[in-house]
Amino acid sequence: MVEVLNILWIAFQVMLGYNLVFPLLLYILYKLSGKPKIATAQGGDEPNDYAIIVTAYEQTYSLKAVVDSIQKLKYDNYLVYIVADKCDVTDLKFDDERVIVLRPEETLASNTRSHFYAINRFVRPHNILTIIDSDNLVHPDYLDELNRYFDAGYTAVQGVRDAKNLDTTYACLDAARDIYYHFYDGKVLFAVGSSATLAGSGMAFTTSLYRQSLEHLDVTGAGFDKVLQAQILQRNLRIAFAEDAIVYDEKTTRSDQLVNQRARWINTWFKYFKLGFTIIGSGIKNFSRNQIIFGLVLLRPPLFIFLILSVFCMFINLWVSLTAVIVWALGFTAFVLGFVIALRSSHTDPRVYRSLKNIPVFMYYQLISLYNSRRANKRSVATQHYHEKSINDIIDKE
Repeated sequence: MVEVLNILWIAFQVMLGYNLVFPLLLYILYKLSGKPKIATAQGGDEPNDYAIIVTAYEQTYSLKAVVDSIQKLKYDNYLVYIVADKCDVTDLKFDDERVIVLRPEETLASNTRSHFYAINRFVRPHNILTIIDSDNLVHPDYLDELNRYFDAGYTAVQGVRDAKNLDTTYACLDAARDIYYHFYDGKVLFAVGSSATLAGSGMAFTTSLYRQSLEHLDVTGAGFDKVLQAQILQRNLRIAFAEDAIVYDEKTTRSDQLVNQRARWINTWFKYFKLGFTIIGSGIKNFSRNQIIFGLVLLRPPLFIFLILSVFCMFINLWVSLTAVIVWALGFTAFVLGFVIALRSSHTDPRVYRSLKNIPVFMYYQLISLYNSRRANKRSVATQHYHEKSINDIIDKE
């Protein structure tokens, strides 16, 4: 019995500990693979026609800034569909005929329902749709950068969600987390022959692929992007990562905002991580690097969970095995190195580096989020936004 428990203990540590070294292993493979070559956009017989779907729930105050940023796009073959779910649209008026405001008769309270509410009301057959959150701002080159990947043959593309605000410690730590995930789950994964993970906004798809993936499903609560990426990977298609297709995303600035948002995200991981097993199985069957690597990424717990569990394992081993303590120490060293590589390889604001000393406080609120995750979707449906900034404020600083 003792021997069986020892084997189980070792197996648990291995399954947990590989998460510490996995990013560094991916980075090594990335350096060996080289940067993916994307053909210069040539354009087809017809220019890509975009539907820009902007979803809002209850809040509308930031929509005018979103639309203002969209109107500054250099590529102009698009229509904007604002789905104002459970919103007062009395004062939501735009002079631009390319902006269409839709007010559902009944509350949808679902991202995918809002998306299909817009899709079913397209005024022309857009071949591509892109999803933007109500708190996002769009870089002027956003659609031009997406075009490079669609013209190269990709049917799904994830852009970068840069920080719109770095005015608090929480916002800076939130941005540090995003930089880490953009680097490894976006740039590196795509470069090694797999797919970028989807981030909920700043992403685009051929309209036909989006409909094929989700039209037969009714996804409620957070996590529609998890279901969508699984549907795409099950078809063994690749999600491209467009590092210069930038939207600016509002980072959390308050502890209550952080707890509500992370509780939904953690709930989403527990709900959908099992999709990783299905995708790995398909990858083995298809001999697909794309599916196998992506499936492994889906099985990875949220950052703070495997870090806390790893510290716990290392602490227990002080009384069990000094060798295991050394192995765990090496694992933590590999993780820290990987984290530093991600920050150094990106355009990281000095304020983000200064905020890192507050990681323990950030993780404390993550633990509170974990406690609240079971009832996350009852606590709140959407993140409350408090930060107001225009696209000119951001571009002028670049």
